[in-house]
Amino acid sequence: MTDILEPDAVLGLVERLGPVVLDYSLDFLGAIIILLVGWSVAGWAGRTVRRLIDRSPRVDSTLKPLLASIVRYGILIIVLIAVLAQFGIQTTSIIALLGAAGIAIGLALQGTLSNIAAGVMLLFLRPFKVGEYIDADGIAGTVTEIGLFTTELTTFDGVYVSAPNSAVWNRTIRNFSRLPTRRIDLPVGISYDDDVDRAMAILSDLLSGDDRVLPEPGPQVMVTELSDSAVVVNMRCWTKASNFWALSFDLRKAAKARLEAAGITIPFPQRHIHISGPAPLPASDSATTSEADSDAARQAGFDLPRPPDA
Repeated sequence: MTDILEPDAVLGLVERLGPVVLDYSLDFLGAIIILLVGWSVAGWAGRTVRRLIDRSPRVDSTLKPLLASIVRYGILIIVLIAVLAQFGIQTTSIIALLGAAGIAIGLALQGTLSNIAAGVMLLFLRPFKVGEYIDADGIAGTVTEIGLFTTELTTFDGVYVSAPNSAVWNRTIRNFSRLPTRRIDLPVGISYDDDVDRAMAILSDLLSGDDRVLPEPGPQVMVTELSDSAVVVNMRCWTKASNFWALSFDLRKAAKARLEAAGITIPFPQRHIHISGPAPLPASDSATTSEADSDAARQAGFDLPRPPDA
């Protein structure tokens, strides 16, 4: 122990460890510089690729975020390999290390990897694209971006939604924008006292007079239900998907105005209640019955007040 604490021994130890510490310090500093520069270059490259793709009309907007992400993460992988090589780790060792790390990460992040797999399937099968309105069992909105992990949407009332890709992929997807035309069904109730044929003729003229209603398939008007308080007449027509909501609103308003102008009633739900029971007793019989009931109650032990004239 005393030999170790001697100045010569300490000086010799420093002389032996000095170059090693210096080499590792330089390696560590170089690794930090490579990591910082590589991280900045990866972010810049991802943004640059995104801008270049945005300018190209040939690339589908659905693939733009994925391509930018692939470039960014590819550069980060190269940076990671360069950092490990800075410490003298061989390429074969790096590949083995990445393989082992991939297995461990795969087991720990099964949900995240399932989102990546679902994102790849969404991009490959294309059940929807950016700009289309979808409803995946409650996840509804206009698609703004399909990423590696999440799908971003904007609801009709301007709310941002970020849904995991696996949650969207594993549900039934209804795409309201994919097909060019949509069918409109508008039920209108009329009174049982009104002329059904006349009401149907008025509604048929309304459909045929609107240029937004497509001639093929032709518009139809039919009685679909005999409800409790109204005869339900349904207006059915086809229109372009872009005109669906505007035409629906206009047809409802115009149907009410034309039917009322023709004297046809649009009834509200109502019920007629008939109460059956014994006829009311005459006033004299009712008074006699009440007095008899009071006397019986007194005889049973109930203390009831007597009439003033008793």
